[in-house]
Amino acid sequence: MCPPTLAEVMDLPQRSALARHWQLDKQCVFLNHGSFGATPIAILDEQRKWQDLLEAEPVRFYEDLAMEFMRDSRRSLASMLQCDADDLALIENATSGVNTVLRSLVFDKGDEILVPDHAYQACRNTIDFVAERWGVKVVTVNIPFPIEGPTVAFDAIMAGVTPRTVLAMIDTVTSPTGLLMPFERLVQALEEKGVAVMLDAAHGIGMVPLALEELGASYTTSNCHKWLCAPKGSAFLHVRKDRQHLIHPLTISHGMTFPLGDTTRFRHEFDWTGTRDISAACSIPATVDYMQNMVDGGWPAIMQLNHDLAIEGRNILCERLGIDAPCPEEMVACIATLELPEGGEAGIPLHEPDPLHKVLQDKYRIQVPVWSWESPKGRYIRISAQLYNHVGEYHYLANALAVVLNL
Repeated sequence: MCPPTLAEVMDLPQRSALARHWQLDKQCVFLNHGSFGATPIAILDEQRKWQDLLEAEPVRFYEDLAMEFMRDSRRSLASMLQCDADDLALIENATSGVNTVLRSLVFDKGDEILVPDHAYQACRNTIDFVAERWGVKVVTVNIPFPIEGPTVAFDAIMAGVTPRTVLAMIDTVTSPTGLLMPFERLVQALEEKGVAVMLDAAHGIGMVPLALEELGASYTTSNCHKWLCAPKGSAFLHVRKDRQHLIHPLTISHGMTFPLGDTTRFRHEFDWTGTRDISAACSIPATVDYMQNMVDGGWPAIMQLNHDLAIEGRNILCERLGIDAPCPEEMVACIATLELPEGGEAGIPLHEPDPLHKVLQDKYRIQVPVWSWESPKGRYIRISAQLYNHVGEYHYLANALAVVLNL
């Protein structure tokens, strides 16, 4: 007979009182909001209403109503992002936003695109694809991990700029290492040097404050399905007004030739890219209001609560596993990455699950990413903190890791 697992001899830890707003599996310790988010039950119901409205009269929905609904969603986002709603395009995900920009731009042979080595691999793949097509040089900047502070990241990135640098892709929060980058300083410094910034804020809206008008990045994209908790398939691309003539949607459709009237070509092209399910985008205003009313203090309080819980969870893991925190607290938002104190075979995310990930998931019912990485080489685990999480879940994870890793 196999010995009992930790999950069999211990009750699974409780979630927070706010977990009632989500329909998460009660038999899962869900510490991975950062991958795909999780949408509250009420917002899933809201999306269903939009889908029902669409299907009740599809022609009227698309031809008479859809533009107004998307305008309302852009205005809701603009209020939160402190920008002009007309500078926003509603898209499906942040990777599409990065692709939209990079595949719209025209480069000269020998131009340079700068990217830190902590970039999200899907977006890095896009850069490599575009660079090969145009004969562009990709300059990869090493960001140390562990790292002493944000100035180290700032100095490393700025040192990679040359007279041939035309574009830099910068993260708000890095996906593999969970580092809150000094993106405000970087955007200002790079744009002042004439380097257009593609701000990958996949971990952005709902996680960190974003004031896009003041920030001044040429391009910013963010997922609404992550920390905003909107339905899957909702994201935005913000393009600065002076850059909008350069950028076209990945799908060219009727918007390219619609009469302008009182709007812009940018608006026409991105508002109509063919038949698509916009119910997720239509749900954004309700999501913004629902989430901010969940906690006294609204979005600033949500961001602070999640930050504090991520720090507490990280401290619990570090103490239990006997490891040091790899970055100061000021470089943590709502996710935190740690290098595990044990090597072993590790898998490739989305391809071959890490054996430890499988053990945690199958034996201990913990959903948390574990993977190997080359920069620097090691085996890593990343925790997330969202309103439905509770400090006891991080204690449970720490104890499970201690058992599996024989610590």
